[in-house]
This record gives sequence, structure tokens and C-alpha cells, in this order.
Amino acid sequence: MLKVRDLRPSVGNNINTTFIILEKYNASRSDGGILMCIALVADSTASVHLQMWGAECDAFQPSDIVRLTNGIFSFHKANLVLRAGKKGLLEKIGEFSMVFVEIPNMSTMQWVQDPTNPKGWIPLTHSSPAPTGPMLAGAASSNPGRH
Repeated sequence: MLKVRDLRPSVGNNINTTFIILEKYNASRSDGGILMCIALVADSTASVHLQMWGAECDAFQPSDIVRLTNGIFSFHKANLVLRAGKKGLLEKIGEFSMVFVEIPNMSTMQWVQDPTNPKGWIPLTHSSPAPTGPMLAGAASSNPGRH
């Protein structure tokens, strides 16, 4: 299983990881009329934005622990998002208790091509505030406004 902090932009569906859904934002319709939503998800190493399509938007809620099989971390309209894509699978495997951190957020990093591997990407900068340490979902949070 890949840790969220080890995600790198790619065109291949080769990401297998597990995370907890922290927040789910309002759904909208794509240009083609398909339901689309974004969620903030995290594991013990980092967070990332997860893009869900169609029935996935209704299938998962905050506090769900989800396994992604054969996912992809790539650009969608200039935003880096983790998603199942056509070949991947999102499945709920639990809920409520999982250690996570919100920083760094892999979707908010600036990425550059790896000088030693023209097909690879490395993080250049990060725009989130300093880390506050791991939290356990389901327990009282040390962050004001988050429970």
C-alpha cells in the first residue's frame, strides 16, 4: 500500500492506498452533466483531494475509511487530484478510527519534473501551514472547529 505522502503525478492507474475521508465538498455537474465531488482525504503521512464521479459521490461520507485500488493521481482542469478513474475501485472498509494528518496536502504542492527521471515528478513547494501532528479520527481534535 502506498502512503499518501508518496503520491506522485502519473498517467498510470497504479495507486493502491487507504485513507479516511475528512470532508466532502458540495457536488456539482461536469460539462457533460455527470455528478462530480471533491473530498479531503488523509492517512498518517499526508492529505490529498479525492475526486469522485457519479454514484461515488453518494457512496462515501466523512469518517469513512476507504481503500483505493488501481487509482491515479493526476491533473484535472489544472488541479492535482487522486481518483479511481475508469480502471480503479473505491471501497469502504471501515469508519471512524484512523490516525491521520492534514499537512502536507499533496494536491496543493507545486510539482516539477524530476531532473534524474524525465517521466517523474517531485514536489517543489508547499502552500499549507506548518504541521500540527497526527490526529485520530473519531477522537476530539486539537484543531479548533474540527470534531
